[in-house]
Amino acid sequence: MTEAWNGPVPSPCVSICVIDPPTGLCAGCYRTLNEIAGWIDFSAEERRALLAALAERRAREGVAIAARLAKQPPLQPSVADSELPRAER
Repeated sequence: MTEAWNGPVPSPCVSICVIDPPTGLCAGCYRTLNEIAGWIDFSAEERRALLAALAERRAREGVAIAARLAKQPPLQPSVADSELPRAER
């Protein structure tokens, strides 16, 4: 194993946090809500195993999830956001 493989395991989050209803997977990282919530408590071994599974999920579901996400209307800012001065958004 390489030294990087033995070190800390970074989160696969890419800040595209949208759950795809048909699959229950995040459109950005391909984790389930339970996997996202449990990440902080997972051991390094569990995290590495999940990361290995994500590549297969992406290959299997990625195109369909991206297509569904592209069909969704853009999110509208909330009223509270629109009331903030532009520099504070």
